[in-house]
Amino acid sequence: MTGGKGGGRKSKEARRAELGAAVHRALLTRGLEGLRLRDIADEAGVTPAAVLYYGDLDALVYEAYQHGIERYSEERERAAEQFTDARDQLRACIDIGPAAGPDDALTRLLFEYWPRCLRDPKAAALDSALTERQIAVYYGILVLGQNQGHFRLADPPRLLAANFVAMEDGYQMEILAGRRSRAEVVTALRSLARAVTGSDLG
Repeated sequence: MTGGKGGGRKSKEARRAELGAAVHRALLTRGLEGLRLRDIADEAGVTPAAVLYYGDLDALVYEAYQHGIERYSEERERAAEQFTDARDQLRACIDIGPAAGPDDALTRLLFEYWPRCLRDPKAAALDSALTERQIAVYYGILVLGQNQGHFRLADPPRLLAANFVAMEDGYQMEILAGRRSRAEVVTALRSLARAVTGSDLG
């Protein structure tokens, strides 16, 4: 976290971004419950006192989770926005969601933090925001597909959107545990899509 262009110092934003990456790496190595300030400092190549300049351990972890949520959500939203046909949007939305495998860093980060939601209202609110954002994407696609005449929805779109997210979340744990492949999960989600929309995504 030292140095910079032309021998000058890096901006505070650049140093914070580097620290955020260090928090992410430390979380994946140590796990949330075993994480120490020293672990983050070692990953960042600085002293624990230097890390504290940016916040205490809980604040740094919360920020890392917040950034992870933003990245995960934006990737899904961009994938769907490439298309105008709701069938293509739903296919893209399903395809991008499941983890690549047990070592998928972003998905692991999100699930490392989840147990804290059971005890910490602030963490629970952040997790709810992630869930609602994913539901909103599915909901918009399902309504669009209905309006375009492609989908014959078996139930209200909000309920179906929540079901997609819940099913995906459950399968994420299977992928991270190495019990199911990404391809199997995509197939399962497309099966759900076919059942609730009447449209075969291929």
